[in-house]
Amino acid sequence: MFPILIVLAIGLAIAFERWVQLKRVRDENKKMWDQLHPVLAEGDFEKAREMVNEDKSAISQMMGMGLARQGAVKRREDVEIAMEESLMEIIPQLEKRTPYLALLSNIATLFGLLGTIMGLIQAFGAVATASPAEKAALLAASISEAMNCTAFGIMSAIPLLLLHARLTTTTGQIVNSMEMASVKALNSISTFSKRQFDRA
Repeated sequence: MFPILIVLAIGLAIAFERWVQLKRVRDENKKMWDQLHPVLAEGDFEKAREMVNEDKSAISQMMGMGLARQGAVKRREDVEIAMEESLMEIIPQLEKRTPYLALLSNIATLFGLLGTIMGLIQAFGAVATASPAEKAALLAASISEAMNCTAFGIMSAIPLLLLHARLTTTTGQIVNSMEMASVKALNSISTFSKRQFDRA
């Protein structure tokens, strides 16, 4: 059971670190977007570039790439490609270490089964040399002890799977919010680019 306990402890440590990191990214993104969105809606892209260059949030990195391209070429397609490229670099950072939780959940279950099998092997080995009167009681006690490994392995695997699902969902929500922000930024850029074209 000690290997299972170690696996559970590692999984909980990873889950805690990822949860803190994702919460920080989500809060930073929301705070930055609440400040940036009105500036983009007004078409003040120079000020928006200054804001994202001074900020270190994930959404600022993505917007920074797009707004830098907007200042140079002013084509929606090029700005969109730049933002998508930046988002592809950010997503692996958001998903980092989360898949290990599913792996550790499987390892905990397998350790439980392994402990049960080894316990049963020892139990039958001990029963083989025991007296007939002791065989039934010794076998029952050994099997009960061996089955505890499987139970503990499954009890460790379930919370790790639930944490994996929760972190995956949170990561998906962050990515979706960034994609939505990029679409709104692109719409603002297109709107003001069209106005400038119509005036010309």
